[in-house]
Amino acid sequence: MRIALSVLALVPALPAAAQEAYRLPPPEVVELIDAAPAPRLSFAPDARHALVIERAALPSIEDLARRMLRLAGMRIDPAANASFRTSFDSGLSLRGLAAKSEVRVPLSSARLDWTRWSHDGRHFAFVLVGKAGSELWVASVDAPTTPVRLSDRLSTLLGYPQWMPDGTSLICRVVPQGRAEEPARSNVPKGPVTQESSGKDSPVRTYQDLLRDEHDGALFEHYAACDLVIVSVTGQKRQVAADESPALWATADPAPDGRHVLVARVQRPFSFLLPWYRFPQRVEVIDLEDGSATRVADVPLGDGIPIEGVRTGPRSFQWKAGHPATLVWSEALDGGDPRNEAEHRDRFVVWAAPFDVEPRELLRVEQRAWGISWFGDTTLALTREYDRERRWMRALLHDLSGAAPPRVLEDRSIRDRYGDPGSLLTRADDSGQAIVRQDGTHVWRAGSGASPEGLLPFLDRQDLESLETERVWRCAPGSYESLVALVDTSGPRPTFVTRHETKESPPNYRLRAPVEDGVVGDGISALTEYPDPQPALRGVTQELLTYARADGVPLSGTLYLPAGYEPGTRLPLFVWAYPREFNDPSTAGQVSASPWRFTRVGGISHLALLTQGWAVLDGATMPVIGDPETMNDTFIEQIVQAAEAAIQAVDAKGVCDPERVAVGGHSYGAFMTANLLAHSRLFRAGVARSGAYNRTLTPFGFQSERRSVWEAGETYFTVSPFLHADTIRDPLLLIHGMRDNNSGTFPMQSERMFAGVQGHGGTARLVMLPLESHGYQARESVLHVQAETIDWLQRHVVQAGARELKAQDAAFQPGDGK
Repeated sequence: MRIALSVLALVPALPAAAQEAYRLPPPEVVELIDAAPAPRLSFAPDARHALVIERAALPSIEDLARRMLRLAGMRIDPAANASFRTSFDSGLSLRGLAAKSEVRVPLSSARLDWTRWSHDGRHFAFVLVGKAGSELWVASVDAPTTPVRLSDRLSTLLGYPQWMPDGTSLICRVVPQGRAEEPARSNVPKGPVTQESSGKDSPVRTYQDLLRDEHDGALFEHYAACDLVIVSVTGQKRQVAADESPALWATADPAPDGRHVLVARVQRPFSFLLPWYRFPQRVEVIDLEDGSATRVADVPLGDGIPIEGVRTGPRSFQWKAGHPATLVWSEALDGGDPRNEAEHRDRFVVWAAPFDVEPRELLRVEQRAWGISWFGDTTLALTREYDRERRWMRALLHDLSGAAPPRVLEDRSIRDRYGDPGSLLTRADDSGQAIVRQDGTHVWRAGSGASPEGLLPFLDRQDLESLETERVWRCAPGSYESLVALVDTSGPRPTFVTRHETKESPPNYRLRAPVEDGVVGDGISALTEYPDPQPALRGVTQELLTYARADGVPLSGTLYLPAGYEPGTRLPLFVWAYPREFNDPSTAGQVSASPWRFTRVGGISHLALLTQGWAVLDGATMPVIGDPETMNDTFIEQIVQAAEAAIQAVDAKGVCDPERVAVGGHSYGAFMTANLLAHSRLFRAGVARSGAYNRTLTPFGFQSERRSVWEAGETYFTVSPFLHADTIRDPLLLIHGMRDNNSGTFPMQSERMFAGVQGHGGTARLVMLPLESHGYQARESVLHVQAETIDWLQRHVVQAGARELKAQDAAFQPGDGK
């Protein structure tokens, strides 16, 4: 395949409005998109075996055209009684850790939806989706070629199966036997659909796919209602809470003792304004021996939760690891409102079986609880909390015996990537509960290793007594290698699996074992040898580019140059970015990419432009810095300054023509793109995908904006490119999925944005993709997006002549930054 640096043939002008056929990009792009993805490995908890999971190619538009129901904030595949999805895995094999051979697991369907190891590593379960519904299968590592079908009536709509503590059975939801036909909608309405406010503050984000009427509610109930069943690997079944079934079982979580099950049932009244997970729920514990149910909480409709707040009353229920049946949950002490003053915002509460005494408080945290983790040593617990005012997180190690005060394990800005000590690694205990992996007084941490040179993932060992940390391993510069699984930590040095890649070599799995003194070798064994799926890209070069904004804020991006690039050649440049919020410049300027990753182009990736002779600045940082309450007041100034700095940095390298620069982004990046065209003349064209452009349609906040439109009307107006469509003078390509279900990015946003630009004589094109959501999946859609992007940029950047700047454009000259 030849990668062209020359321009394409002239692209003919397209009609103003049309129902067009799907188009194809140049053949070299089609070849890249159709390249088969490499399999991934899923290691057993003991890492002795791994499942080799083959990934399917892009689905067809026909796959997306299957019937789908949009109800209560979810998308339902009624045939599968599952969430609607189009991307499935396609094959399954089993291999030993160091084995080169694989044993194929026979599948009755090419739609592999889900896999899960038992915590003892002896069995694995998987879900297949066929034309008749969803099926639950299980196989053992001793007999992977003879899997057993446990259910052909599986329902995964409200959750997937979960292994029981014995490791030989699973609790799952199944479609009730004899379920009635789907309720039919009458053509004659019973009356109007009404809503009423009762004077209580109920700010609501903009959700999609909500219930519209009572028939929608009945339809949701029809497909979400299920029976709870425990089924053994030999096929024996036992129904749970038969007297309460069928029900809308949102939670089914077995206790470590295997006798008790935590359940939550979604209940009426349903809401037309909220998704299903904010409907009322009854939380109970079922005793599997005597069938009794203990009520834990009645959780009300979540219609009064403050923005960035939490429910009042019990929330976030879980079992306490290392105890037979002790429930733990969080409760707000500040009314659930982050704006209220409180000495402690949350507390953790415990309640132990047989649940015949009152629950007791375990501990309190000063800020909002982000979770609690357990250790093999049951006197220890780790809490994580979040300080909204400072965007700060803290992790505390608690001695539950009370012998010592809490100790700080982590205390940093959530945006401080350089200061991230890595996540504590966990393992499954004998009952399958997740606990922090602990060897004596040591725990293990793994992180991405952000640094000024790029990402250098690491593995650390931390002593819980001294809190000192030892660096066990770090990825070497020149490659990108990250931890996948710990295999053996019994010796002085661990054995572990990594995923390794370089600019020239594709990702593959490695086994790293300690090397004894005097032994020749590095202890590295290749577990896989997957070939380069896109050899035509190997001539592409990349480098980490660092530069600074006019106000001194450090910025960065990854600069890609096409294969065959001759130094000194000025190329058209495409800048791809996504704005993020920061409290201070020191964290805003931290590097969060690696210059040593293997370049692969897939799906709707903008890196396909490399085949058309473009330079690409990928992940150009666009920080918005300031007080979390008011930072968006200067959103426009900050992104324009960052965009200007990016162009100047590439220009200074002699790589780009600053008069042939385009910008693009997806979702919030699309919002950024439209704003850059509305408030500057830095770019000759823009590509905005699946964005929101009128912030008055997201009135109770957007992204990290905490104020409502009524509190910050001027800011909402300023940052809404739709309201500045009359100032967009450079061509804007708008692409949107017609079924976008992302909060805030209604398809109407792009339709109105196009109408605004068109109505003021601007140059724009609107592409609405049938059946697609926030991201685009069908092969036809993906290739069409690539064709649209390449053609638009070719027409309006590569082939465009000099711009005629009018008098009113004087304030928008490239380099001005205004």
